[in-house]
Amino acid sequence: MPYATLRYEIADAVATIALDQPDTRNALSDAMLDELLAAFARARDDDGVRCVVLASTHATVFSAGGDLAGFAAPGIALAERHAANDRYPRLFTLIAQLGKPVICAAGGHVLAGALGLALACDLVIASDRAMFGTPEINVGLFGFMVSALLARNVGRKACSELLLLGERIDAHEARRIGIVNRVVAPAELDAAVGTWARALARRSPLVMKLGKDALHGAQDMALGEALQMLRAQLTIALASEDAQEGVAAFLQRREPRWTGR
Repeated sequence: MPYATLRYEIADAVATIALDQPDTRNALSDAMLDELLAAFARARDDDGVRCVVLASTHATVFSAGGDLAGFAAPGIALAERHAANDRYPRLFTLIAQLGKPVICAAGGHVLAGALGLALACDLVIASDRAMFGTPEINVGLFGFMVSALLARNVGRKACSELLLLGERIDAHEARRIGIVNRVVAPAELDAAVGTWARALARRSPLVMKLGKDALHGAQDMALGEALQMLRAQLTIALASEDAQEGVAAFLQRREPRWTGR
């Protein structure tokens, strides 16, 4: 299906969803958020897709965040604004529950709502020219929904500093505090993302789904409850054909042939 704000491509079992509104610095308009929801659902439902990469076609910006012009538009009822804001939690939840690994390729600035989008991904590889921040406080707003994801990735003091001061940090600082997994030179970003994406796509799709679901489900549980849930996930994984095939392939020194069962 065609998209007006995105590019969607599949190669080697990896779906790449690229934000493609350079004139607005990939502002997260309602139209773009709707297309992101559709694109991620498409990747989720496609058995040929084993990994998803979220990227941008802009040379220096991943996304500048929410569409401020849309926020400020007059004549919109409060109930309508509240309903429209549902796109963010639906998108963050969809990525978390996708059942497939998602890599954010942060080739440029990742700001405001876009930081929440990056944090919703499982892994983030950033160009060393990228900047990260939640500048909403500077225009009389606050990163309310972003804060839920930020607090699950960094310590409380670092979270408060970003949200309350609205200052930007570079990619190396973002990596230090836990927002980014890896920082590379701009010319190396595509290769680094491709290497990880292909590696993830070669894993058992069944066990990848079980593992991602377990990570997401356990994060807000008490330790005892989490351990019981994870124990059940391990039992399911051990009973799968993929687990048996993986062990057999290791012992026979060959590449595994996953069935997803």
